[in-house]
Amino acid sequence: MDEVDEPSIGSRDRGPDSSPSIASPTAEPARAERVSDPSDAFQALGNEIRMGILDTMLERTDGEGPSRVSFSALFEASDVDTSAGFAYHLEQLVGPYLHQYDDGYELTYAGERIGRTIATGTYTHRVDRPPVELEESCPFCGRQDLEARSADNVVTISCDDCGRSLLRLGVPPVGIGGHGDEFPAAFDRYHRHRLGLAADGVCPDCSGDVSGRLVTPSTTVADELPSEYDDHVQAEFSCHGCGIELRCPVTLAVLDHPSVVSFYHEHGEDVSERPIWNVGHEWTETTLSEEPLAVRVVTELEGDVLALYVDEHASVVDVQRSSADE
Repeated sequence: MDEVDEPSIGSRDRGPDSSPSIASPTAEPARAERVSDPSDAFQALGNEIRMGILDTMLERTDGEGPSRVSFSALFEASDVDTSAGFAYHLEQLVGPYLHQYDDGYELTYAGERIGRTIATGTYTHRVDRPPVELEESCPFCGRQDLEARSADNVVTISCDDCGRSLLRLGVPPVGIGGHGDEFPAAFDRYHRHRLGLAADGVCPDCSGDVSGRLVTPSTTVADELPSEYDDHVQAEFSCHGCGIELRCPVTLAVLDHPSVVSFYHEHGEDVSERPIWNVGHEWTETTLSEEPLAVRVVTELEGDVLALYVDEHASVVDVQRSSADE
């Protein structure tokens, strides 16, 4: 599920020309091959025996890459009575999900990906969790009434006092149910990682090319914000491959910037330990221009000030520092 607009205050982006190229000028372009129609590919999965084959193949795949498994080993691991019947089901997976060789079979990338996605319960399980109280205060009303809850595999961080939703994100069921009461911390790292990838120009879902820009909040988000945030601007990251869109406060888009990391480190703090639903009240955002949009993000620690200037592509174009001793 895609991330939705997040009104919390408090991820760095890249402009269209800021990602380094690692290909040589004479490199040949990638060659794309269509191995099956989507309808055929998904139809091949609609059988319990075939799903069992993928599961067996996953068990034989280790960290060094896919392992080749013989026909006899796969057949013995199944509940099929005849080898002829088993061979038919195995053949349906060859192409999109399995490579066939003289001495056995290997998972394709798609085979391993679909197998592991099914193992997480994404397509088969739903996890609902009662609210878990969070230690951080609400960045809007200041009350310590923040809570994290899950409904239909979607985690929401909200304030029980002012009723505002700070963050909402779909998470695979195993990510919600597999961490116990620590799932809010795991959720924070998961979302921070996704934003970091998108800000670096790589889609967290499909690895496609991502571009960023500054946008005004949607009506739904604007209605959630207090009046003092009427000029609030968000960073939006869009994938040109799968079409996913992620939006976040501009502050979250610069958290991984080297100047921010070093600034907090010099003051004996690790900015990654700040949960993304409240990275600290020392952060402020100011819209400098509307055509095109430009924002100044400022943080202050012990009288020292760090200012980052973010352009319309959600890229940091300038950094300024001032010391309390100056």
